[in-house]
Amino acid sequence: MAKNFDINTAQGLSEAEAAKRLQDVGYNELPSSKPRTILAIAWEVVKEPMFLLLVAGGLVYLLLGDLQEALMLLGFVLVVMGITFFPGTQDRTSPGVFARPFQSTCSGNPGWR
Repeated sequence: MAKNFDINTAQGLSEAEAAKRLQDVGYNELPSSKPRTILAIAWEVVKEPMFLLLVAGGLVYLLLGDLQEALMLLGFVLVVMGITFFPGTQDRTSPGVFARPFQSTCSGNPGWR
């Protein structure tokens, strides 16, 4: 396709075709996504298999009576959960904040050919 392209003979859409595409497809915009709630993010973190496995390991240490190992493992689990959870809460608003300035609608220039 690039081999057959000539900038001197290239033409854009006609006004009628542009209006038809605008009506059929809409504006050239990114789809907006529904922001995730803090509970949804927490649930995603809690249902991770590795998280569940580490919590189960901490509970086994508790059942075996090794309180120091259990607290250390569960403490690290909370740290990992925090590292996973807090960036997830920050990106709840980021896509909407960053997407809007870069969205553009093309109005075209009817005089350009």
